[in-house]
Amino acid sequence: MNVTHVSEQAISFAIWERPQMRQALAVRDIATVYMLLQRVGVSQRRIAALTGQSQSEISEILNGRQVMAYDVLVRIADGLGVPRGYMGLAYDDVSQGLGGPAAGYQDDADEDEQVRRLLAHAAQVTIGAAVATVDEWRQPLARVDTPVPANIGDAEVEQVETVTQSLRALDYRYGGGVCRDAVVAQLAWSQRLLRATCTEQVGLRLHRALADQHNLAGWTSFDVGLYGAARRHLARALEQAKHAKDPSLAANILYRMGRVHLHLNRVEDALRFFQLGQICAQDASCELTVAMLCANEAWAYALLGDERLALKSISRARDEYARADRDAAPAWVRFFGDADIEAARGMTHASLARTHPGHLSKAAELLSNSVRNRDQNMARSKVFELIGLATVQLRLGEVEEGLENGHEAVRLVAQIRSVRTIDRLDPLMDAAAERPQDSGARELCRRIKDLQIV
Repeated sequence: MNVTHVSEQAISFAIWERPQMRQALAVRDIATVYMLLQRVGVSQRRIAALTGQSQSEISEILNGRQVMAYDVLVRIADGLGVPRGYMGLAYDDVSQGLGGPAAGYQDDADEDEQVRRLLAHAAQVTIGAAVATVDEWRQPLARVDTPVPANIGDAEVEQVETVTQSLRALDYRYGGGVCRDAVVAQLAWSQRLLRATCTEQVGLRLHRALADQHNLAGWTSFDVGLYGAARRHLARALEQAKHAKDPSLAANILYRMGRVHLHLNRVEDALRFFQLGQICAQDASCELTVAMLCANEAWAYALLGDERLALKSISRARDEYARADRDAAPAWVRFFGDADIEAARGMTHASLARTHPGHLSKAAELLSNSVRNRDQNMARSKVFELIGLATVQLRLGEVEEGLENGHEAVRLVAQIRSVRTIDRLDPLMDAAAERPQDSGARELCRRIKDLQIV
């Protein structure tokens, strides 16, 4: 059996999508690129082997030597697996993402500007101030050769909807890394149906189906760390949902935009997306969607340290959830069930505990409930809740239970193709690192570090 050492495995593409790395690549700051690689466990020896440089050259670059020669920059980009366009070296398909951004949204700027543009675009689409360009939606986002029908009806649109539902189930259970490429490939074909002849009613249903497929493409891109692609897909999804006159789906997309930025610790931006989503959710008269958005709004307020607004939002979320008819809710929000409302409450109290320690016990109780009630088909959600629960338990001094849940979380993370789950392990590692004398805590830190390197 061939065994590849961790340090010799290919560098994850998601590393190049991290904001700090993208900024360093954009200005060809190779010293920072190498430093960031070392932080995730890529050794100087490995960098040298991939780029064809000597270790002494790597050391010189890390000590401040600039790389100016075009051919050396190309060799570094190609050796490490960096899309050349990320360094402004040449046009390539990957650097251009998916064949062009959504109308009104560009991703050729730094992180702050990208978020500002996306938020402004989302607000314009939400209130109907942005006019969507239907012709742009007909352009394929990837090359496809499979022919599409010249005339379509409900049957063809139902196929698109069914595929999206199937791929979403895979995402919930195994992570975006299992199905993201399949979603994008299917979307390239589905999008070409816009060129077919159909009735107005079928056309609106098709736009709704495509919006949800873009929604899933954005979410799975986010899950594997491709934040630029996630923003592009979600921007397009929002446009098409509004065109299809589906405020419930628009609200769901805005929720996902919020979650992307919550994960990136842009909490105030996330809060704005959640609040825009509530406008659409109210228009849809969907209590389940309102509950979901209020629950995430509460989490955001908690991260900002605002106890009053966090508790107010979580109370409203519970009230809306109690009145919701899950069976009548659209497919894209039906996942939000008992375990999810408990988890959202638990994460709100856990986040408030940073400044108000008295919330830790309530967080542990709620997260225990969500883990216990979590369906096995929602494995990724269970991982998040186990991580949160283990972190809270360690901080409460419930070391045995915290380590048991922490090790279980790490075991499950290794089985799921999701960069997000690995990123979310940081607070757990910090809590375990506070107990250096405990062998179980040291082992948990070691296992987390191994996952982060891979």
